[in-house]
Amino acid sequence: MDDPSPKSGWLERLGAMLIRKPEDREQLITLLHSAFERNLLDSDALSMIEGVMQVSEMQARDIMVPRSQMDVVDISKKPETFIPFVIETAHSRFPVIEGSEDEIIGVLLAKDLLRYYADPEEFNIRDMLRPAVFIPESKRLNVLLKDFRSNRNHMAIVVNEYGGVAGLVTIEDVLEQIVGEIEDEYDFNEEEDNIVMEADGRYRVKAITEIDNFNEVLGANFSNEDFDTIGGLVLSKFGRLPVRNESAIIGPFKFTVQRADSRRLHVLKVEKLEATVETPAE
Repeated sequence: MDDPSPKSGWLERLGAMLIRKPEDREQLITLLHSAFERNLLDSDALSMIEGVMQVSEMQARDIMVPRSQMDVVDISKKPETFIPFVIETAHSRFPVIEGSEDEIIGVLLAKDLLRYYADPEEFNIRDMLRPAVFIPESKRLNVLLKDFRSNRNHMAIVVNEYGGVAGLVTIEDVLEQIVGEIEDEYDFNEEEDNIVMEADGRYRVKAITEIDNFNEVLGANFSNEDFDTIGGLVLSKFGRLPVRNESAIIGPFKFTVQRADSRRLHVLKVEKLEATVETPAE
C-alpha cells in the first residue's frame, strides 16, 4: 500500500488550485494573489492584471480632470498672451474655448505653436486646431482605450447628460490605471533627490519624502508623530485626495499639487511664504 508523502500532497493541492476555474471576480483575484505568493507572477505583472480588471469596471467620470481643473486656451487671446501659460503647464494638448468652457471648438497641440515663432504675422490659431472628441461621463475606460487606439486620439472631452463640459481624460490617464504613474521629462529621475530647488526659488518635492528630510532641507519643524511623509501631512490638511493645482498653506509653506492620480499624491510644488498664518485648503 502506497503512503503518499507530504510533498506529493502539497503538489496535488497546488495543481488543483491552479486548474480550478474561478467562479467569480473575487476567486480570480484570490487565485492571482496565490500565484504571486508562489512566485508564479511578479508584483508588476500582478499589479497590471489587477489594473486591467479595474479599468473594465471604471468610467470616464472616475478619472477625468474636472472642468474646474482643466487648463484651456481662449481663442480670443493673442498667442503672446497664452504661450507663457502653455509653457508653464507643460501639456502637449490644450482644449480651446470660445466664449465659455462649454464651448470647446478644438484641441491645440503645443508643438503647433512653433509656427507662431516662424511667422507671427501669418499665424492663425483656428487653422491649427484639431477636432475635439466628446464622450459621455459613463464611457467605460476599456472601450475608451480601444477608441483612443483606433482613432489615434490622445484626449477626449467628457460631457454630462445636459451636454455641458464635465472634464477631460487623456490616453495617459487610462494607461496609468493599468501600469501606474507614467513619468515624463518633468518628473523626477529615480536617482534624483526627493527635494529639488527650481530656478524660481520654489521646491519640487516628492510626496514620499520623509518629514524629517523635509524639515532638514527647508528648515521646517513639522512633527512626524502622526505622519511619516510630507504627502501624508498634505493629505491630512485636505481631508481627501486633492487634484492637480489645488493648494493648501501649512505653517509657512504653500503646497501645490503638481502631480497626482486617482489613488495617491506624487509630486508637490512647495513655496516658502513670508507670513506664517495657516489658511484652509483651496
